[in-house]
Amino acid sequence: MAIEYLKRGKPEAERSEDDAKVRAIVEGTLKDIELRGDEAVRDLSVKFDNYAPDSFKLTPSEIEALMSQVSDRDMDDIKFAQTQVRRFAQAQRDSMLDIEVETLPGVILGHKNIPVQSVGCYVPGGKFPMVASAHMSVATASVAGVPRIIAATPPFKGAPNPAVIAAMHLGGAHEIYVLGGIQAVGAMAIGTETIDPVHMLVGPGNAFVAEAKRQLFGRVGIDLFAGPTETMVIADDTVDAEMCATDLLGQAEHGYNSPAVLVTNSRKLATQTLEEIDRLLKILPTADTAAKSWEDYGEVILCGTYDEMLAVADDIASEHVQVMTDRDDWFLQRMTCYGALFLGARTNVANGDKVIGTNHTLPTKKAGRYTGGLWVGKFLKTHSYQKILTDEAAAEMGAYCSRLCMLEGFVGHAEQANIRVRRYGGGNVPYGEAAE
Repeated sequence: MAIEYLKRGKPEAERSEDDAKVRAIVEGTLKDIELRGDEAVRDLSVKFDNYAPDSFKLTPSEIEALMSQVSDRDMDDIKFAQTQVRRFAQAQRDSMLDIEVETLPGVILGHKNIPVQSVGCYVPGGKFPMVASAHMSVATASVAGVPRIIAATPPFKGAPNPAVIAAMHLGGAHEIYVLGGIQAVGAMAIGTETIDPVHMLVGPGNAFVAEAKRQLFGRVGIDLFAGPTETMVIADDTVDAEMCATDLLGQAEHGYNSPAVLVTNSRKLATQTLEEIDRLLKILPTADTAAKSWEDYGEVILCGTYDEMLAVADDIASEHVQVMTDRDDWFLQRMTCYGALFLGARTNVANGDKVIGTNHTLPTKKAGRYTGGLWVGKFLKTHSYQKILTDEAAAEMGAYCSRLCMLEGFVGHAEQANIRVRRYGGGNVPYGEAAE
């Protein structure tokens, strides 16, 4: 059967129009931060968050006072989640080895994995205090050994959120700023009179934060383009509509532009899921947001075969992909484009978002075609080095290098090789001629 859309979201042209508006706003805002520094940051904080403290950077005593407001149970839960994140990140770090090999007698090649020297971690929190995002960025950077980790989060209901601040501090942040949105990532990347710029920005955010990171890329490194949350459920008739609807709306509540897509080969499941979503939206406390997101960005795609489901899923390349079928491992083996997979009805995207240990900062807007999500390796730079230990190796490598440089017309390059042939190989190569 042909692939059939039982529900479509907002047309691509309208989505592109929205993106263009965001781009223009972000460009102007970043220029303002570059020109006016702290003054611009303060004006933006007042405008968007109605927040203007004496200093956006929290002092140790302020951090301690905020942490004292977190209940013992909440603190234990934060520590449990960070333990899971650190455990998996450490296992990933342990898999990344420095290497050194002798490729020819006397020729040594190697690489070292060196931490990025300063990182700015953005933790969203204007609408929902994203405690878990602090684990994913700050704690993971800490495992990587980043020597300067700064973290920024917007005020929540006019004040720093104690649980978010606790998670940042426990995760290993060296500086904590109560700043949100474009002004936060702009200040961390560009620098101001009071904030030293960082080498890299990481962390999820809304469309404005994602676009700011995109425009700042090059000036600083970024983890990936992590915009509004996306979720996909791949399901067959082994699960029911309540499970599918719950998993779709569970992510649609993130924001008004969070795509949620059901891909199935069961017409019955598709129609029942649509009905179940309508029912749940009448009782979900976050229905105002989830309903708008579902209306504009929700889709239900009916396929005839599992191969069609696979092709559709890889084409969409969703950030979160919940697979609940009679062949979950079949999808694991064959899917190539996604942020993270959640296999089987026993797991769910919220596990990955909050506690299970894998990182929840994941690629969106089809970026899963060329990158995976944030992980400890994103904070490490793999740098190569070379050394030649013997005269014989220097002369042999120099002779090859000289001839290959002359093949391309690079006489100066060739002379770098020729002088080594003369010094270490006893060769008499005239200046500017290739070694024979």
